[in-house]
Amino acid sequence: MTFALDRFDLDRFVRETLAEDLGEGGDVTSEAVIPADAHFTGVMDSRDAIVVAGLPIAAAFFRALDPEAAIEILSGEGAVVPAGADLMRVTGKARALLTAERSALNLVQHLSGIATLTRRYVEAIAGTGAILLDTRKTLPGLRVLEKYASRMGGAQNHRMGLWDAAMIKDNHVAVAGSVAEAVRRAAAAGLDRIIVEVDGLDQIEPALQAGATHLLLDNMDVPTLREAVALIAGRVPTEASGGITLETIRAKAETGVTYLSVGRLTQSAPAADIGLDFAAV
Repeated sequence: MTFALDRFDLDRFVRETLAEDLGEGGDVTSEAVIPADAHFTGVMDSRDAIVVAGLPIAAAFFRALDPEAAIEILSGEGAVVPAGADLMRVTGKARALLTAERSALNLVQHLSGIATLTRRYVEAIAGTGAILLDTRKTLPGLRVLEKYASRMGGAQNHRMGLWDAAMIKDNHVAVAGSVAEAVRRAAAAGLDRIIVEVDGLDQIEPALQAGATHLLLDNMDVPTLREAVALIAGRVPTEASGGITLETIRAKAETGVTYLSVGRLTQSAPAADIGLDFAAV
């Protein structure tokens, strides 16, 4: 099956990533050490228990340099696998596989790291009814992939970019003069989704009266969140945001908020420990 994501050009991504690694001189080590007709086989495996993400993209790196490579993906995307699990088997031209190895591994390690951390947050709020969201705190050029990985971990995507919803924050309010005026301007511009960040209970009613469709309750402690949810009374979805950790997320989820957004899912996830060892065939 062809791997495809909206607003993501897989062929271009693979081409540009390999070009960055190869530069103008190519893989000088493999060309010097490995005979042109040599073939390798190898298995990519996880050294820790992880949530898997990115294997079809890794396969695309190998196929870009050896279109005839035999590749068997051994785990589904979003699967929870134990330490020692085999993820992919690949056989093909030795030089090509070695050249693509680092790019393929980097990608799977990074995306699986995001998916694994995300799953921990999802499990921490299980049973509360709250939904975990990611944020725009992503590496430039990797947003679509990182948000894909968060979905594999069980989160939902927040805004993909600046284009798909208005989000009025404190700097917008500072220029507009008030929360209500900022929201009125967004509504007058014909925007349907108007997310408004509020950092005090006194901002809730003005935002709602002006046309907010979603309230982001920023950096509120648990008692304040509970009070804010009661004041909003289901009129719009609510979102807790700001400094949420694995230690604090459940208590915030239990306040009755609709969503919790966590920037560290993509900003701070450690890479998964995944390896790939080759042998000559």
